[in-house]
Amino acid sequence: MATRTTGTTTIDLRDGVAPSATTSAAGTPAPDRRAPRPAPRRPALTRRQHAAAWGDALLGGPLPGRLARWDTPLLTYGVLQGAVVMLVAIGLVMVLSSSSVESIADGRSPFQVVLSQAPFAVLGLVAMLVAARLPPVFWRRVAPVVVVVAAVLESLVLTPLGVDVGGNRNWVRIGSVQGQPSELGKVALVLWCAVVLASKHRLLHQPLRWGLPLALGVVPVIGFVLAGGDLGTSMVMALVVAGALFAAGVPLRHLAVMALVGLVAVAAFASTGNRITRIEAFLGGNTDRLGSGYQATSGLYALASGGLTGLGLGGSRQKWSWLPEAHNDYIFAILGEELGLVGTLVVLALFVVFGWCCARVVRRSKDLFAAVLVAGVMVWVLGQAAVNIAVVIGLAPVLGVPLPLISAGGSALLCTLLGVGLVLSCARHSPGAQAALSARPGLVRRSLAVVSRGGRR
Repeated sequence: MATRTTGTTTIDLRDGVAPSATTSAAGTPAPDRRAPRPAPRRPALTRRQHAAAWGDALLGGPLPGRLARWDTPLLTYGVLQGAVVMLVAIGLVMVLSSSSVESIADGRSPFQVVLSQAPFAVLGLVAMLVAARLPPVFWRRVAPVVVVVAAVLESLVLTPLGVDVGGNRNWVRIGSVQGQPSELGKVALVLWCAVVLASKHRLLHQPLRWGLPLALGVVPVIGFVLAGGDLGTSMVMALVVAGALFAAGVPLRHLAVMALVGLVAVAAFASTGNRITRIEAFLGGNTDRLGSGYQATSGLYALASGGLTGLGLGGSRQKWSWLPEAHNDYIFAILGEELGLVGTLVVLALFVVFGWCCARVVRRSKDLFAAVLVAGVMVWVLGQAAVNIAVVIGLAPVLGVPLPLISAGGSALLCTLLGVGLVLSCARHSPGAQAALSARPGLVRRSLAVVSRGGRR
């Protein structure tokens, strides 16, 4: 064996490695390089990292993976139902709270208004679920019938059956039943716009080809509402039509011309009756707090006294005959007074969730009819909510537009829930949703499976 001695270290020339038994010049044993190295120590986790690890373990994995598993074709269908049911529940509670004092002052039961609202909420939820299970093809076929029925009912406001409420003749009373036909007119507008624009999708660059058929349904429905003097509802209907045109892909230059015509029409109608007084009071800052600016000022007082968490449910002061229409147009002010900024933000968040669900359906829909239909309902609900909240917080003059799904009003609640059912119908029949529903076992099958497993045990 060939070796070489260097100082006190003997090196084996065959592999160039010093034997482990040799010592260094300092007299200490040389390390054995062929021995396995110890594994590196992992750095200690911080408390935040420990909490994130436990959260991932409890929720089933990291956040991106969880979101991917939750993003199913039925996600929109379930989330939309939950948000709408929560809005309806909040509305019933606030209607009871805001109307009880006035009912007692009139010698009635404090539960009278909410007991008249609750049956419409139940009927509306049933109508929503039934409409959700009907395919969009069905709604496409019945759209002309709905438009005709809505126009006929709206024309009744100009007959002796019409009722004047708050300066607007937009109600019909038949016997002991009183309703607002214009709410059904919103459903009719959504369906009619979707049918016409979907059938004329190749001719959207020619305004006369789709404008004339669209006007056959839009002009009577909005015209009868304007004839009754309800400018606020007419503006919401115009927003619905504009949203449907935008979703269908109508060129922006045509939309700009229609928007200009609409602004001129609104200005002409707003200059009549007591509307000009409201507009002047709004432009003047509602300085006449005991006159034309009384309602707007009282609404701001309610919001200001609510603070962050509110005065507590039922603790409103403005509902004691200080704020007109507390259970209807200004229910958002009572909600802010009793539940505070937190309560108003919860309601706004639910409306945001509603818009997010509608946008998902529009984006994923392959049928133009379904996309325009959902966009129309989304603009209807969110646009009306935005107008109502803008009036309450002082960003717009008083228009007399209720807050969807929350304000008192049986016909409004019923028709709004029917419109939500149209969105659910499109979501239920979107790509992949039907396959997911077929693969998911029903309640009876799940119950029988549990019973059979228990029997085997």
